[in-house]
Amino acid sequence: MKKYSAFSLLRHAFSHNRHWTEAWRSPEPKREYDAVIVGGGGHGLATAFYLAKEHGMHNIAVLEKGWIGGGNTGRNTTIVRSNYLWTEASLFYEKALKLWEGLSQDLNYNVMFSQRGVYNLGHTLQDMRDIERRVGANRLNGIDAEVVNTEQIKQAVPYLNTSPNARYPILGASLQRRAGVARHDAVAWGFARAADARGVDIIQQCEVTGILRDNGQVSGVETTRGTIKAGKVGVVVAGNASVLAAMAGLRLPIESHPLQALVSEPMKPVLDTVIMSNAVHGYISQSDKGELVIGAGIDAYTGYGQRGSFHTIEDTMQAIVELFPIFSRVRMMRQWGGIVDICPDACPIVSKTSVGGLYFNCGWGTGGFKATPGSGWAFAHTIAQDRPHALNAPFDIRRFETGALIDEHGAAAVAH
Repeated sequence: MKKYSAFSLLRHAFSHNRHWTEAWRSPEPKREYDAVIVGGGGHGLATAFYLAKEHGMHNIAVLEKGWIGGGNTGRNTTIVRSNYLWTEASLFYEKALKLWEGLSQDLNYNVMFSQRGVYNLGHTLQDMRDIERRVGANRLNGIDAEVVNTEQIKQAVPYLNTSPNARYPILGASLQRRAGVARHDAVAWGFARAADARGVDIIQQCEVTGILRDNGQVSGVETTRGTIKAGKVGVVVAGNASVLAAMAGLRLPIESHPLQALVSEPMKPVLDTVIMSNAVHGYISQSDKGELVIGAGIDAYTGYGQRGSFHTIEDTMQAIVELFPIFSRVRMMRQWGGIVDICPDACPIVSKTSVGGLYFNCGWGTGGFKATPGSGWAFAHTIAQDRPHALNAPFDIRRFETGALIDEHGAAAVAH
């Protein structure tokens, strides 16, 4: 990577960045590609990157209706972990976590992955039974996990309210030490730059308005920038998967809900890990800029609004203050919502469809960000080989016909 002296940086500042090299190109779309990826978020960009890197496909376009990282990739709370309950889910997320551990080197771009550990709190005896069950299942699958008691949590997180008289008494927690957080926009930029370097065309402000089919086989897409032919189309549009599926005559078993988060004013470092609680359905960490990053549960209603409802914010803030009384006077700086697709079993669809050459990656619910590299890696295999990898084979869309569901609702202590 280039190194810049103080004088060089000052010269570039006064030149208004005129001489800076763009991180990725902004090409005009070609009339035809070998494969088109619809959706320029983390999963879509990762898919394109691994198609080029692992499968030698370079005549690829990523179509984004807005700008890179402007969707759910930039609207999440950046948590990365793999301690899910069921083998199918935990192995998929563990693949992603292993990719996270080398991702900055792989992309030659700092995604700021910080393995600071994630605690999932238990507030009742049933919570602790579930935690012990999940930790045991994780260990059987070779995934790091441990049960910690109240004293151990208090020693690691001294500002957490562990009083037995608290509204949510803390009886213990699960801990995954390899888990942590990453910088969401850096992930999108890193994958975009790395994919572009391998010849992938990243086309922004290009909305797909139709999916072309010929005798049951996909033949391309209609866009706001014209018709683009392709023999393979992968759709990765979190929050809008049902809309795109309908263009191909498909109906997906998913619902779209707003998911809210908040960020506080910056403050000195006080929290060097991630605390999550299923009972209050809230979680909190501190960013490298000093902001408290707070997440809530999904809003009960379905919709595409990216603001959410006030009562969800109010309930979440009450719970966080109960857990951390010292944060009661911290000011919230901003709030936002993302749109998540949720399947009936709280697990994703990473699958071929009944239309030849058309593939869908969706339904990640609140777990999409942490899966980014693993999702892209497995989806790229599915598109390139026209068959699923063993990791994503259980997440075929046909499981909703056969009944082979993977029920992760609440199984991982909290869905995020």
